[in-house]
Amino acid sequence: MDIPKILLDKTKEIEGVLKEKCPEAAPFFKRCFLNTIETTVTQLEDESFFVITGDIPAMWLRDSAAQVKPYIRYANEDEDLKAILKSIIEKHAFYVCLDPYSNAFNAKANPDSAKDETDFYHELIWERKYEVDSLCAPLYLAYEYYQTTLDNSIFTEQFKEMLWKIFETFKKEQNHFTNSTYFFNRKDCPVIDTLSNNGKGEEVAYTGMTWSGFRPSDDRCKLGYLVPANMMAVCALKKAAEMASIGYEDTKLESECRSLAFDIDEGIKEYGVIDNERHGKMFVYETDGKGNFVLMDDANSPSLLSAPYLGYVKADNETYKNTRSFILSGNNPWYFEGSAAKGVGSPHTGLDKIWHIALSMQALTSTDAEEVKECIRMLTTTDAGTGLMHEAFNKNDATDFTRPWFAWSNSLFAELLIRIAEGNIKL
Repeated sequence: MDIPKILLDKTKEIEGVLKEKCPEAAPFFKRCFLNTIETTVTQLEDESFFVITGDIPAMWLRDSAAQVKPYIRYANEDEDLKAILKSIIEKHAFYVCLDPYSNAFNAKANPDSAKDETDFYHELIWERKYEVDSLCAPLYLAYEYYQTTLDNSIFTEQFKEMLWKIFETFKKEQNHFTNSTYFFNRKDCPVIDTLSNNGKGEEVAYTGMTWSGFRPSDDRCKLGYLVPANMMAVCALKKAAEMASIGYEDTKLESECRSLAFDIDEGIKEYGVIDNERHGKMFVYETDGKGNFVLMDDANSPSLLSAPYLGYVKADNETYKNTRSFILSGNNPWYFEGSAAKGVGSPHTGLDKIWHIALSMQALTSTDAEEVKECIRMLTTTDAGTGLMHEAFNKNDATDFTRPWFAWSNSLFAELLIRIAEGNIKL
């Protein structure tokens, strides 16, 4: 597949700016920026476009949206790029309408796929872990694409069906144990790969938030209300409401989405915030609405650290600042400091492993130029000589890393560098 010319032109342009503004990062830009389009985007026999994550040959709704996000700003300057992005939006709509509970899909039917015990099967499903952010990601992608291009041809009947499916799923999962048939059981696996309680997850009380089976890491939620995913849902539903109005003049769908966003937001405020004796009023990572909560953050986005990036709060929000001070401290059980770097990791990769995604996100949400510089230093010195970002690396040894081909991580770092080049992040 030919790379859209605008992406090649912008690579040279931004490299030139970075050589002046951020010379240590300039050599990384081309490889990271083009990694998604060069290695993960393919055109199928029906001429649609399919995006794999990298070393896993499936299309995650969340990952694919994040992988192409840095390209959206240039869509109006290249019809080939515009066609690719539009096709990915259409692919998302198709998959969500097929099954809103699946997080990843196959390019073509595979009878050996999706063998887990659950309440719906299809040979196009790679994995059926229900994750709230998987339904938010297509809305973010489509909304940003429309805002950039004003291309209302994305507002098809199937896209409208997707909007309704997402609303209905989030609404149903406000009362998971009474309204939902979803369950997920996987055999012969680590406990984090399957849901407890016969596949239904731990009991929760009604909060107004919407339930999630799994985290963005694809690990199961310990408690059912994942606060950063609900933050993303609030923003995504508002985007859905606006697209329902612009694309279809559907006042009912618009109203339903705005009302649900309000209910989820109220749930976050009531059940997702605590007064911590060390850090003050702050967000929790998960809660069950019954007085229990998980106090941590995970490297994967949506995370609590990413709340301003998601558009949920401003970076100077007091509750967010308190939460951030917790996340980037030893009080967060998944924050690690070593001789190679310091940053946030994940239960997904175990102790002492820091994620490049988390370091990029820390810089993207920082208001401190020195902190951004330090994140850039750590990102550019822990690539193990590959010129690319990875999933996780040992805090003391960057050559001990996971997933050498992980396009989302490369795209997020590229987005950070673009924002620096554009002057939106000051050094």
